Amino acid sequence: MKITLDTKSLVLGFLGAGLMFTAISFKNGQDQTGGRYRTEVNPNNLVVILDTETGNYIIAPAMQSSGKVQWIKGEFDKTFSTAVDNKKEPK
Repeated sequence: MKITLDTKSLVLGFLGAGLMFTAISFKNGQDQTGGRYRTEVNPNNLVVILDTETGNYIIAPAMQSSGKVQWIKGEFDKTFSTAVDNKKEPK
């Protein structure tokens, strides 16, 4: 049995393989890091945890400044609408 490949078959094979690789490589457009809670830690070790469903958050100032962790609770909508930060000032 002799196998022969013509140019048309090769081109169609490569295009089909390329199409399959392209289709497989696409990812879902949704956010892959989804979840209810988001956490951020800045370079000064300030920790903020945000509940993305309700807008409630808690903040923990750096332990070096206060000696112990004092969690501060808040609601994003109230803080944003009054433009007043409820973060405690260091003593």
